Amino acid sequence: MEIKGEVEDIIYKNETNGYTIASFYMQNADTVIVGYLPFVNKGDSLKVVGRFVTHPDYGEQFKVETFEKIMPETLDALERYLANGVIKGIGPATAQKIIKKFGESTLEILRNEPEELAKIKGITKAKANEISESFIENWELWQIVGFLEKFGISAASAQTIYKRFGADTISKIEEDPYILGELSIKVDFTQIDKMALSIGIEKNNLRRIGSGIRHALNLASFNGHACVLEANLIAFVTRLLGISEEDVLDGIKDLRAKEQIAVETREEIATVDGKTEMSIQDWIYLIDYYKTEKNIANKIISLEQSENLKKIDNIEKEIKKITEIKLSEKQKEAIKQINENNVTIITGGPGTGKTTIIKTIIDLYKNKGKKVVLCAPTGRAAKRMTEATGEEAKTLHRLLEIGKLSDEKPNPDMDVTPIDADIIIIDEVSMVDMFLMNYVMKAIFKGTKLILVGDIDQLPSVGPGSVLKDLIESKRVPYTTLNKIFRQAAKSKIVVNSHKVNDGINFFEEIDEDEETLDDFDFIPENNQKKVQEMILDMYTADMQIITPTKKGDLGTKTLNQLLQEKYNPYEDYKVEKKFGDIIYREGDKVMQIKNNYDMTWVRGLEVSSGIFNGEMGQIIEIDNSEGKVKIKFDDDKIAIYETADLEQIEHSFAITVHKSQGSEFNQVIFPIMQVAPMLLTRNLLYTGMTRAKNRLVIIGSKNAIEFMIRNVNTKKRNTGLKYKLQEIE
Repeated sequence: MEIKGEVEDIIYKNETNGYTIASFYMQNADTVIVGYLPFVNKGDSLKVVGRFVTHPDYGEQFKVETFEKIMPETLDALERYLANGVIKGIGPATAQKIIKKFGESTLEILRNEPEELAKIKGITKAKANEISESFIENWELWQIVGFLEKFGISAASAQTIYKRFGADTISKIEEDPYILGELSIKVDFTQIDKMALSIGIEKNNLRRIGSGIRHALNLASFNGHACVLEANLIAFVTRLLGISEEDVLDGIKDLRAKEQIAVETREEIATVDGKTEMSIQDWIYLIDYYKTEKNIANKIISLEQSENLKKIDNIEKEIKKITEIKLSEKQKEAIKQINENNVTIITGGPGTGKTTIIKTIIDLYKNKGKKVVLCAPTGRAAKRMTEATGEEAKTLHRLLEIGKLSDEKPNPDMDVTPIDADIIIIDEVSMVDMFLMNYVMKAIFKGTKLILVGDIDQLPSVGPGSVLKDLIESKRVPYTTLNKIFRQAAKSKIVVNSHKVNDGINFFEEIDEDEETLDDFDFIPENNQKKVQEMILDMYTADMQIITPTKKGDLGTKTLNQLLQEKYNPYEDYKVEKKFGDIIYREGDKVMQIKNNYDMTWVRGLEVSSGIFNGEMGQIIEIDNSEGKVKIKFDDDKIAIYETADLEQIEHSFAITVHKSQGSEFNQVIFPIMQVAPMLLTRNLLYTGMTRAKNRLVIIGSKNAIEFMIRNVNTKKRNTGLKYKLQEIE
């Protein structure tokens, strides 16, 4: 049956897939509607098709099969819709003014005469246009959401598709469903394929086969791979599309002719039936991935083979001039290597002296009048670098003035801002993926020295590639591995136990301790998840960071954030709060940005700029519900104002995942570890989490799970070709 009404309130909403439970007001009755309702918000008017069902706990509900957003039919309903925060620039107070001023003409004004809005006090011409554009965009989005649902396209992706294809979205997709697979979003290829076959596309149509191949390569990239072995690709695509191997080979030839993919033939050592032998292997790349690796390899070798213009004579004598610190032989070796080469790598764990080398290098070259630039992949890593060296460090995105990469396909040929420097030092390089490394290489002038600093034993980059590992294993870039823990660092149980884990040794057995050993590490064995939860809630203070392997379950970020908010920042009359889906944000909450937003304006004192990036953390300092705005102060004192629609870009950060913690350091860390998905229980995840703690680390959980992690070094090998390309260049 079909019913019409207005969404009174969102009871629950899954922001990932759009599954929603909402109270629904109809003219003569109220009900609860449940179903997949992407882009549906409080105040929306809907026409829903489905049936009434009886839930064993919650009684009668209306189960939605399909829905259509409709324009509100009364002025009161229209005001509520405009006030719900979805239309940029309109909060409840502005919505009231608009309805009062224009009444029945409001829709016409919003769609076709936005300049009229500027007659309302407080609305500038620019804001009037912004309101109109946001209203029209939302209206057009409504039309395509239901259509896209047939293709299994998530709510989060619908806006990306709309931005790419505009008002013609539906007709363009009907003409060629496979264009959806060419966007930088995760799509359900089988749904797209089903629709394409239903409109008459043949099974062995080259467009279909090419889309299947590209889909397979994209899937691999989501797991960090840059390329796929041809034999594995053929096997996957034949199963996926139900076609022959010959058909897939035809598809590969076609894509290669169109320069959409590249094939790299490598002579490699392979183990067959227990015997090691040389074999010829074909690796298939999406063209941009191939070009990216090629660019990095060419530039690295070009830089390294350039004249060493920044070399300092009598380096040991110069070191003595600028520092009284007694350097170890390894540290001296690293500094000499930097002096002798244009590209070098320093890798090592905590307490092994990387920062001392960086400081010495800065002083050495600044003393010679050279410009040294420090940078890191994330805001927190850059801040940490600044604190450790006393010199300003920037994020790579800020340094390169990179545009909206996160929303677009990688473009290996994109122009970036050149880096004006004699010496460039990049920290936390293990976090740098192949695309970001390519942009860095494009920005460096010949004759500049590049120093890459990182910890090869940490988790790999979130994006594809294994840049640091490939550079080291190629043996084309000089590197120093620091493995000695310095005496001061050796007093820290955090440092000592992190290195134990990295060496495959558990930290349960106490060792004889020097009286100077710091009491900065605790392990509390506990196998009951609810008890671990209770301990975390009892121990937590504002100066602590909870780091956990997973988002899900009793000890996942979602549950812990909710519990920690309830206990440590509970509802108070004086604290303003804002509901967004099923999440309540409250003044005083700790939050994290989870997407790169290059347009978000921020202020810091008299400085005004833009760009808030994935992983930046801060606190909600003010919520203005009348205007639908949330003010967040970040850890580096930037202040940004978020509209309601922007709240999908943040999440609570009382607890964060180990992956999100990379590049950061926190005074005190609580790290719960229990049995979760085996793919998360790896040595490098444990090591990465432990090394985030600066002054205190408390690990609570299962000995068995921790012992499994320490043994589990079988981290998934990433298929890349950077090492091969570096070795091939003369």
